[in-house]
Amino acid sequence: MERGVRLGVDVGSVRIGVAASDPDGLMAFPVETVATGDGDVAAVAAIAQERAATTIYVGLPRSLNGSEGASAQMAHRFATALAERCQATVRLVDERFSTASAQQAMRQAGRSTRKQRSVIDQAAAVVILESALEIERAGNVSRVTFVPRPKGNDD
Repeated sequence: MERGVRLGVDVGSVRIGVAASDPDGLMAFPVETVATGDGDVAAVAAIAQERAATTIYVGLPRSLNGSEGASAQMAHRFATALAERCQATVRLVDERFSTASAQQAMRQAGRSTRKQRSVIDQAAAVVILESALEIERAGNVSRVTFVPRPKGNDD
């Protein structure tokens, strides 16, 4: 596994959770929640630049049968726009259970649902990033993740 900070991104219709790893890719931790809308891609690109991220994993929400709906299309659009704005490699990674896993972990830690709203997106981003780090350690990144093609890139 190459050295470098990785980001995990949970794209939602209201908020975008961002998590980061240490340079050795051993741990993932919450970083920030960005409001979805104007400037969201720029904000995440700025976080990536500030942290000198080498790879950004954007969660791809698929249904249980593997199909992609409106949320997945939003993730595709976000990942493509992000790839156009930053130097880091952007990869989409399956995140079917990230929010549910994050909510369960927070409930077990004694956080109420009401208090979860402010940090659940960051916690989901941590789950996405931890999963991606495991995929990297197993050597399966190219088989399990998808690199979006920025617009205008026909090669």
